[in-house]
Amino acid sequence: MLGNRQSLNADQTWDLLVVGGGITGAGILREAAQAGLAVLLVEQRDFASGTSSRSSKLVHGGLRYLNNFQFGLTWQSVHARDALLAVGEGLIEPLPFVYPIYHKDKMPAWLVEFGLYMYGWMGGQWRVHQRVGRDEVALASPDLSDSDLTGAFRFYDAQTDDARLVLRVLREGMEAGGQAVNYARVQRLLRDADGTVSGAVIDDQVSGAQVEIKARAVVNATGVWADGLRNGDARLRPLRGSHLIFRQDRFPLYQAVSFPHPDDGRPVFAFPWEGVTLLGTTDLDHEADLDEEPAISPEELDYLLRAVQGHFPLLNLTIDDVLVTFAGVRPVLDTEAADNPSEASREHAIWLEDGLLTVTGGKLTTFRSMAHEALDRLRAQVRDFAVNKNKAGLNRLPPLEHIPAGLSRWEAQRLQARYGPAIVDFVCQMPLDDRRRVDGLPIHWLEFTWAARHEAVVTLSDLLLRRVRIGLLSANGGEKYLPRIRQLVQAELGWDDARWLEEETAYLEQWHAKHSVPVQAR
Repeated sequence: MLGNRQSLNADQTWDLLVVGGGITGAGILREAAQAGLAVLLVEQRDFASGTSSRSSKLVHGGLRYLNNFQFGLTWQSVHARDALLAVGEGLIEPLPFVYPIYHKDKMPAWLVEFGLYMYGWMGGQWRVHQRVGRDEVALASPDLSDSDLTGAFRFYDAQTDDARLVLRVLREGMEAGGQAVNYARVQRLLRDADGTVSGAVIDDQVSGAQVEIKARAVVNATGVWADGLRNGDARLRPLRGSHLIFRQDRFPLYQAVSFPHPDDGRPVFAFPWEGVTLLGTTDLDHEADLDEEPAISPEELDYLLRAVQGHFPLLNLTIDDVLVTFAGVRPVLDTEAADNPSEASREHAIWLEDGLLTVTGGKLTTFRSMAHEALDRLRAQVRDFAVNKNKAGLNRLPPLEHIPAGLSRWEAQRLQARYGPAIVDFVCQMPLDDRRRVDGLPIHWLEFTWAARHEAVVTLSDLLLRRVRIGLLSANGGEKYLPRIRQLVQAELGWDDARWLEEETAYLEQWHAKHSVPVQAR
């Protein structure tokens, strides 16, 4: 477990200071700690509060990157996906995709199939897709338009809860001896007389203390904010990806469907996720202030609605059916080679500048290989260590010895995969009523209590948007559930009534500003 939020200790010299609490920083913390290094991670807001809780929730090889000739990235991603699937049951789950083929498509069927053959070959199998006839498509996706439909291809990737993946990686790093502190903002870097980075001055935004942290090496894993910490020439191109979430009864899907947008041919996808249906994504240059939380624009919302209306016309989906929206900003490398954002490279980059190692770009799926490459670059700066590169990016969990009453095996496995083995005994101590699920969602009431007690929650948004994702899965951010949630967590968090009301107000204001349908779009 993450444990209660920790305080910063200025008395220790660390082997490694990692700045940034998304998947990249979490992966470096885990690999460094498991290699025996003394490593501290600091995050200016909450863990995974940036891009790593706002991704498309896919653990995938990047089939579309083959169109941009990014063969190395696809190869690396396919193998990382398969390694995570092998150990991630309950958190990393297989996801079948259907790619429908229409007579009018710009890309011919033979070329799509050639790309799928390449995709399978990169994963060590020559054929991992199947041809699907019109009748089978109608059975699997009855609401998909069959006008001009010739058939489809089925292939497989995987999905996850991105924020919970970050938290699990952090937890495994902390269990190996690492330390991670949220709401700890780097105020400035420390430098030796020769200009080499040797630590940072950090503002603890909870206690108000300012602490000097010394480290043999400093890693800038701040994602889209990396240029700001580097304070050098801009090398990143922030790109915004926005998504819509629908109730599953309004947009019923039993597998993922990927299809070209009717306007520009960009790939769009929809799939069942955590009891809802997720539709994404856009790909636009993000020109707003990076310190402001991103939100979908009216134009993006209209773009995504046109995609689903064009391919699922029988559903008659409108703006009123949109349950939740969310947007994230991707740290994409800025090159002059791609004017079209969708053609910009998703490769990662590592720069060592005056002792500051910046790791940015890349994909959620490949976090472990990025961590290994970063640590390899730091060997000259820190003490001798050895990284085990033969393991997957997650620890293999022990088999479930028993299933708590009131839970299915799937539910128990899901809880263990997200919160760690200790939650199984915790479930057994909870009343049967708290073991129940929240309406039809795959969330149990006891998860709120566990997260409040064990997972360094500082604000209500931490709890409802990242620890337990009710804010992305229900109307109005789960406002109707707040009285019950308050009963479960207020004492755990040590908040008096005034603090609770303050947090509730701030959370709902944030949700309506950043996760509801934009007022201009109505």
